[in-house]
Amino acid sequence: MVFIATITLIMSISHYIKEIGRGTKGARSLSRAQACDLMGQVLDGKVSDLELGGFCIAMRFKGESAEELAGFLDATQQRLPVWPQAHKAQPVVVIPSYNGSRKLANLTPLLAGLLAQQGLPVLVHGSHTEDKRLGTDQVWRQLGWTAIERPVALEPGDKVWMQTRHLLAPLDRLLQIRRQMGLRNPSHSIVKLLDPIHGSSTAQSGLVLASYTHPAYAQPMLQTLALRATSALLVRGTEGEAVAAPHREPVSTGVIAGEICFERSSLHSSQLASGTEISAPEQDLNAEQTARLTLDILNGQLPVPAPIAQQLEQIQALHQAMQVTDAGAAASRAALQAYNRSPD
Repeated sequence: MVFIATITLIMSISHYIKEIGRGTKGARSLSRAQACDLMGQVLDGKVSDLELGGFCIAMRFKGESAEELAGFLDATQQRLPVWPQAHKAQPVVVIPSYNGSRKLANLTPLLAGLLAQQGLPVLVHGSHTEDKRLGTDQVWRQLGWTAIERPVALEPGDKVWMQTRHLLAPLDRLLQIRRQMGLRNPSHSIVKLLDPIHGSSTAQSGLVLASYTHPAYAQPMLQTLALRATSALLVRGTEGEAVAAPHREPVSTGVIAGEICFERSSLHSSQLASGTEISAPEQDLNAEQTARLTLDILNGQLPVPAPIAQQLEQIQALHQAMQVTDAGAAASRAALQAYNRSPD
């Protein structure tokens, strides 16, 4: 019996790899249910190292479809801890932070701090997967802000950092495979769309600040948000982070419960008001320097860069619209269309 069980374990996802690993022309995407089953087995540690490597490589070549991403997220969501509801419950702004910065200042902590100043609860989650980048956790520690190891009720104005290993350890292990293989895998897409706060009510849910680096990822991510009825601000990230760069307002799309509310084109520094961008070193900005820059802006000693100020406005508008009752939902979402901006 032990021998039979072991064989079943080793062969558990081979039929899925056969579908997704046929090359760029022969590979077929999995259904949402199949993707959920596959990712569930991966997260539960029911696949061999050989199969896990095969799965990661096959998906890297094929790319994830929206149905597959939705299924992967379904499996991940089912294994997340339950998030306690705050006394003054409202949607939590969820900021995934997995890239850090290589040249520009890492302003993800700044964005979290500005949102908290406006009375919004903020959860930043992440994992350091690239040693040559400045991670958000490093800046967060310099700032002396709260880090948590288990879900806590987030009241208005709270901001916390949570390592992925405390959120879901198997997901973090999947992320760390990048160090061994040198390639991203579906976990890197999962974490950018994950809403750890997700519950049965609007107040017990997250507004995810999702981001992508390559434009080809935008459409599948939007389709995934629609399939899972997620609320989000999807932007083209700054070195992979979901914060606007000081010198450029990114392409952004506002989504509530999977429905697109506005689409906004990018705006370059040449079109920004003079003096609103940060004159910061382009490289070698360490955690201490970044923390000092963050505090200078939060304390009003330096202006908030115009692209980040605009991003804050969009987030606040989406956050407010999420809390409107059914009677006013249509009008509230119609008002968000004011943020539409087409390319020149």
